[in-house]
Amino acid sequence: MVHARARRDRDLCVIGVRTLWRTVGDGEFFCPDCGGDRNYRRRTGRRRIVVLGLPVLPRGPVAPVVECAACGGRFGTEVLDHPTTTRFSAMLRDAVHTVALAVLAAGGTDSPAVRQAAVGAVRAAGFPDCGEEQLLELIAALAADTGRLPGAAAYDAGTAGPGGAAGAAGAAGQAGRDIGRDGLDPCGTALAIELHEALEPLAPHLAPTGREAILLQGARIAVADGPYRPAERTVLETVGRALMICPDDTARLLAAIRAPF
Repeated sequence: MVHARARRDRDLCVIGVRTLWRTVGDGEFFCPDCGGDRNYRRRTGRRRIVVLGLPVLPRGPVAPVVECAACGGRFGTEVLDHPTTTRFSAMLRDAVHTVALAVLAAGGTDSPAVRQAAVGAVRAAGFPDCGEEQLLELIAALAADTGRLPGAAAYDAGTAGPGGAAGAAGAAGQAGRDIGRDGLDPCGTALAIELHEALEPLAPHLAPTGREAILLQGARIAVADGPYRPAERTVLETVGRALMICPDDTARLLAAIRAPF
């Protein structure tokens, strides 16, 4: 009753200015007011002078807005820069996956402790089916193909070839162990590109502790078999830069993680 009366009073206004909205697009976004993913309408509007509830004279356009379909809140279009919860989770998962592969490629995969630490980090990030064989095959592909890390969808599609998973794992395992032996990293440029592509879009949406947590996960993988190798430290410094962590903080965080023996 109150809302109906307010709307009737507005319609009976003798003279005023009203914005007429037009929907030009829609999609899904993270609504700050709702605190979750919601559908939205992207709307443009024009202000008009109204007399007795009838629009008569144009007063010019207004800035486009994003309107939540659930709560009706209106926001500037910059709200679409914030990833949805689903997208953010995928970005975080892929970031940990990329860091783990980069550290393995830089420091080598001879040590079972290193492989287990990497698998544990990737599984905890959201790839429960990840195993050592998949990581080794991805690292081998990194060196043998175009120098770019294959997509994480490899876990979903499966990695077994005609000879079965065991045969594929054997060949990939040897290739993966040869990549980072003695701290050599023949794909340094490609790794740096992949790290920046995976981490830079994510960094602005993470709190400082979140950015540090990703770096520390990579550090724990690197020291699982002993002190940092030069190539591992280089990769982790690249991770720090991509996550917008200052060099002094990166050095401090890496110094805080020591080999378990």
